[in-house]
Amino acid sequence: MQLKIMPKKKRLSAGRAPLMLFLCQMISALEVPLDLVQPPTITQQSPKDYIIDPRENIVIQCEAKGKPSPSFSWTRNGTHFDIDKDPLVTMKPGSGTLTINIMSEGKAETYEGVYQCTARNERGAAISNNIVIRPSRSPLWTKEKLEPIILRNGQSLVLPCRPPIGLPPPIIFWMDNSFQRLPQSERVSQGLNGDLYFSNVLPEDTREDYICYARFNHTQTIQQKQPISVKVISVDELNDTIAANLSDTEFYGAKSHRPRPPTFLTPDGNTSRKEELRGNVLSLECIAEGLPTPIIYWIKEDGTLPINRTFYRNFKKTLQIVQVTEADSGNYQCIAKNALGAIHHTISVTVKAAPYWIIAPQNLVLSPEEDGTLICRANGNPKPRISWLSNGVPIEIAPDDPSRKIDGDTIIFSKVQERSSAVYQCNASNEYGYLLANAFVNVLAEPPRILTSANTLYQVIANRPALLDCAFFGSPLPTIEWFKGAKGSALREDIYVLHENGTLEIPVAQKDSTGTYTCVARNKLGMAKNDVHLEIKDPTRIIKQPEYAVVQRGSTVSFECKVKHDHTLIPTVMWLKDHGELPNDGRFTVDKDRLVVADVNDDDGGTYTCVANTTLDNVSASAVLSVVDVPNPPFDLELTDQLDRSVQLSWTPGDDNNSPITKFIIEYEDAMHEPGLWHHQTEVPGTQTTAQLKLSPYVNYSFRVMAENNLGRSLPSEASEQYLTKAAEPDKNPTAVEGLGSEPDNLVITWKPLNGFESNGPGLQYKVSWRQKDGDDEWTSVVVANVSKYIVSGTPTFVPYLIKVQALNDAGFAPEPAAVMGHSGEDLPMVAPGNVRVNVVNSTLAEVHWDPVPLKSIRGHLQGYRIYYWKAQSSLTRNRRHIEKKILTFQGSKTHGMLPGLEPFSHYTLNVRVVNGKGEGPASPDKVFNTPEGVPSAPSSLKIVNPTLDSLTLEWEPPSHPNGILTEYTLKYQPINSTHELGPLVDLKIPANKTRWILKNLNFSTRYKFYFYAQTAAGSGIQITEEAITTVDEAGILPPDVGAGKAMASRQVDIATQGWFIGLMCAVALLILILLIVCFIRRNKGGKYPVKEKEDAHADPEIQPMKEDDGTFGEYSDAEDHKPLKKGSRTPSDRTVKKEDSDDSLVDYGEGVNGQFNEDGSFIGQYSGKKEKEPAEGNESSEAPSPVNAMNSFV
Repeated sequence: MQLKIMPKKKRLSAGRAPLMLFLCQMISALEVPLDLVQPPTITQQSPKDYIIDPRENIVIQCEAKGKPSPSFSWTRNGTHFDIDKDPLVTMKPGSGTLTINIMSEGKAETYEGVYQCTARNERGAAISNNIVIRPSRSPLWTKEKLEPIILRNGQSLVLPCRPPIGLPPPIIFWMDNSFQRLPQSERVSQGLNGDLYFSNVLPEDTREDYICYARFNHTQTIQQKQPISVKVISVDELNDTIAANLSDTEFYGAKSHRPRPPTFLTPDGNTSRKEELRGNVLSLECIAEGLPTPIIYWIKEDGTLPINRTFYRNFKKTLQIVQVTEADSGNYQCIAKNALGAIHHTISVTVKAAPYWIIAPQNLVLSPEEDGTLICRANGNPKPRISWLSNGVPIEIAPDDPSRKIDGDTIIFSKVQERSSAVYQCNASNEYGYLLANAFVNVLAEPPRILTSANTLYQVIANRPALLDCAFFGSPLPTIEWFKGAKGSALREDIYVLHENGTLEIPVAQKDSTGTYTCVARNKLGMAKNDVHLEIKDPTRIIKQPEYAVVQRGSTVSFECKVKHDHTLIPTVMWLKDHGELPNDGRFTVDKDRLVVADVNDDDGGTYTCVANTTLDNVSASAVLSVVDVPNPPFDLELTDQLDRSVQLSWTPGDDNNSPITKFIIEYEDAMHEPGLWHHQTEVPGTQTTAQLKLSPYVNYSFRVMAENNLGRSLPSEASEQYLTKAAEPDKNPTAVEGLGSEPDNLVITWKPLNGFESNGPGLQYKVSWRQKDGDDEWTSVVVANVSKYIVSGTPTFVPYLIKVQALNDAGFAPEPAAVMGHSGEDLPMVAPGNVRVNVVNSTLAEVHWDPVPLKSIRGHLQGYRIYYWKAQSSLTRNRRHIEKKILTFQGSKTHGMLPGLEPFSHYTLNVRVVNGKGEGPASPDKVFNTPEGVPSAPSSLKIVNPTLDSLTLEWEPPSHPNGILTEYTLKYQPINSTHELGPLVDLKIPANKTRWILKNLNFSTRYKFYFYAQTAAGSGIQITEEAITTVDEAGILPPDVGAGKAMASRQVDIATQGWFIGLMCAVALLILILLIVCFIRRNKGGKYPVKEKEDAHADPEIQPMKEDDGTFGEYSDAEDHKPLKKGSRTPSDRTVKKEDSDDSLVDYGEGVNGQFNEDGSFIGQYSGKKEKEPAEGNESSEAPSPVNAMNSFV
C-alpha cells in the first residue's frame, strides 16, 4: 500500500472545473505519526557553504527525527570525525549539532574542512549535505606609495581600488576624509570591480582625498586604501607652471581638452564573454570615456530584453537581469555615443545551471506486499549525473534487496517486506554543484487513524470555499468518506469535492451548508471517524466607500467608510495612507465611519484605504486624495538672444500643485519711465517655457512670469535681470489730433501725447504744422516741447485748416503723420431764418416751416434750428406772472418741425433762430397763430342739494378748461327702482350760462342717477356723474336755508310715534344684523356680498355709450361684448373693469362707513358718492358726495 499525495483532486461527481486552491497538505507528503516506527529524517542542517566568524564558536547544525530516536555521527573530509577525542568539540544531547569552542582556545583555521552528518536507527540512515566550513577573512591593504595624479582638463581617468581578497568578497565604495560619499554621475562612476572611472575630468575634480573603502559584512569591518591625490589643470596654467618639466605627449596629445568621440575604458576590445549560473543576477558593464560625456545604450541581438527582469544601474552603464535563465543566453551590445560619434561592444552571455529538481524523491509508506517507486529527476547545464545511495552507502555496494530494482533515476519496489525499510539518497551533480535528497521506504501495517482534532469548529464567510480537514494515516492507505448530519448519506452531490489528503471542499458555501460533518477512514485493518462543525457567516461589506477627492491646500476633507457585517463578528476598522499607517498628526481624526483631515497640505495627497477586518474576512476600499492649489511661481528667469527690438525669455515652471498649468502670463516693468508699475506683455500656453518678446526702444525692461491653472494665478516670479534697449526715433505720432477755435480769431490744436514708453528715446518733442484747407499757403510749422496743445492766433473766423502733429526725439522724427481737418473759432450766426410759416393741424398740434440760413452767415458748425413759442396772456394774467416760453430744437439742417401739446382755442406767438457751436443767431420776426376750439373738460363739480318729495336741485361749476365757447350743458338722468334696475333715460339741455337747475315732478323716495357734461362747437366734453334720492315725505326735511328749529308746515307728521314706522325700523335692524352675519360668512369664504350681487343683477341695461351723431344713449352694456350686464359684471362707464369695482369692502360703496339703508332693506350707500363715468364718452369725471338722506332725521 502506498500513502502518497498526488497533484490532483478526486471528485465525488464529475463535470466541475478543478479548484486551484490547495491546502499545505495537498502539496506535501503525509506525515507519519511520530509514535509509529519510521526511519530517520533530516529536519535541519547548516548551509552547504558555511562561512563562519573566526571570533565566535563554530556551530554545525544537524537535527533529525525518527522512531526509535536516531543516533548521530560525523565525517570530516571523508573520514570519521571522532568528537570524543577533541575536547573543544561537543555534541548536543538528543541531537547531532556540533559546537566547536574556539573562543577559549584553538583557531578557526584548524577546523576548516568538509563535514557530513549521519542520523541512524534500526530502520535506516539519513545523511546531510556536505557542509564546507571556512572562516571569513578581512585582510588589510598592502602598503603602497601613491603618487599624485596631474592631468589636463577633459582627459579621462581611472582610479584603481584593487581591494584585498576577502571571504566573502567585500563591498566597495569611495569616500573622502570626512566619510562623505563622493558624488557620481554619467561622467564619474564606480565600476563593478570597484575602480572609479572618469569619462573626462573637470577642474572641480581636483582633491587630495579620493579613498577607496572595503566593507567586510561578515566581520563588520571596514578597510581603507591610501588616499589618492588628483589635480586637474588647464593648458594655460600648465604652460605657466610645469610645462617645461613635462613631456608633450603626456599633456599635449590628441586626447586633451578637445572634444573627442567615445572609447571604452572597460571592457577591453570589441567583444567579450560572460558566464552566469541560472537563477543568479546577470550584470553586464560598459564604461566609456569621451568629450562630451558619452551616453550608454543597451540592446540584445536577435531578441528583446525581458521587460520585468531588466534593470539599469550606475547611470545605465550596468545592465542587470535578475533570475536569469538559459533563454537569456545570447549576444548583448552596449553602445556609447556622443556628438562626435559612437562605439559599440558585444558581450556574449552563456547561462549555465547547477542541478535543480524536476521531481525530488518523496517518502514512501507501504504495507507488506505493496508496490511503489522512488523517482529522482533533476536538470542542469551540463545535465547532472544521478546516483543512488542506501542508508548513506552507494547502492552498488549496499546490501542486496530482492524487492528493489534500479532503473536510472527510478527505484522500483515490488512486494515489499518489513526488512525493505531503508533511507535512500539521490545525488544529482555537475561541475557547478550538487543536490542531495533523503527519502525513506517504511513498511508498516496500521489501521486508520484521523489526525484532525475532534469537534473542530470551522467558520466560513458565505459564498466562499469551505475546507473541512480530515488528516488521516493508515497502512494500507484508507479510503475517506464524508457525511452530513447524524443520519446523512455519503456526500456525492456536485457541490462537494474530496481532495486526496481527505479534505472536504464546499466551493461555494451557503447558509444551508451550516451543520455537522463526519469524516470516516477505512482500510482492511479497521475504521476511524471524526466530527467537525461548520458555521456560515455573512460577509463583511463596505456599503459606503470613500470617494475620490480634490481639495485645495489648507482646506478640510473627509472620507466616509460605512461597514455592514455579520452580527456575531466584531469588525475593526483602520485607515491606511499609501498602504502604511496614518501620519501621527493631530490633523487626522478618525471616528466611527469617517476619516477627517484638517488643514490639508501637499504631503497629505495619496491613496487612503479603509480596511475592515474580522476574524474571518477583511474588505477594503480606497480613494485618492489630490491636493491642489494655485501653481508655485516660476523661477530661473533668463534672457537670451538680446536684440534691439526683441529678446527671448525662458523660465522653469514651479510645481503645478496637481492642477495642470494652463498658461503663463508675462509682465514687464519700465524702470526708466514707470518704476514699480508692471504692465501686461503677453501670454503663452502652459506647455511653453520660453517666449520671444517684442521690445520698444529706450526702455529699461525687467520681466516677471506668473503661472495660472484652474484654481487661479501664482505669485509673480522674481524679476529677471534688467535689459536697456537702444534709443530710436519714435515709431508713432500722437493720436486724437483736433483743431477747434476757442475764440473767433484762433485755432487751438490739441493731441494725445506719447507716453514715456512710446517716446523711444530722450528729448521727446512735437512738430505742429497747419495751413488753410482752401488756400495756397505753405505749411506753417513750430516745434514744441512735450505738451498736448498749441494755439494759433489771428485766424479768420471759422475757416477750415489742415493740421499735422509729428513726434521727434534726439534720434530723429517719427513717420510723416496724416493731416486732419479742423476749424478756427466760431462766432454767433448773423442772419435769422426767413419766411416762417405756421400750419395749424388741429387744436393741439401745429406745423412750422422756415427757409434755411445761408451757410456763410452761420459762422460755425450748424447744430440746428430752435423755435421759441408762447401762449398769449390776458392783461390780468400777464400782470401776475412772467410769460412762459417753450423751446423746441431741431437738429441739423431741418427746415420744418411740429409743435405738439398746444392748448385749444388759444393765441400763440413764435419765432425761429439758427444755432451753431457758439450759440444762437438773431430771432426771426414773431409769427402769430390761433388754435381752434376743442371739447371742454368735465364740469369742475356737481352737487345735488335740497332733496324734496318730488324735486332735486343741481349745482355745478363750469369746466376748468372750456377749450372754446360753451354752447350748452347736457343733463341725463334715470331712476333706479327697489330692485336696482335702471329706468328710462331723460335727456335735458341746459343753457351755457346756468350753474344751477331744479328738477321737478320726480318720484318720492326714489334714487336717480345723473350724467352731466358741457359742449362747445367742437363737441361734447367729459361727463361727470352723481346719484341722489328724493325724500319719503316732507317730515323732518330741513332745507339748507331754514333754521334747525323750523320745520316745513305742509304734510308734517310725527312719524316717530307711528306703530308701523317702529315695526319697520325693527325689521330694518334685524335685516342689518342678518346682512352683517351673512357678509361675514361670505367674506371668510371668499364670496360676494348680497348687496353686490343685487347690484350686479340689477345693473341698468339702458346706459350705453352716447352716439356722437344723435347724442342719445344706448343700453348699459358690458365693455367686452356690449351685451346687458350680467351678475358680477358691473362695468364703469369708461368701458374698463377696475379691480376696486369688484372689491367686497363695505367702505367702497359710500362715504366711509356711513352708508344708509332704504325702507326695503337695500343698502343705499352702494349708490351714493360712487365715482362713475358715463358710457357715452368713456372719460373720467369728478364725483360729488351724495346728499345726506332724510333718514338721518329719524335716527
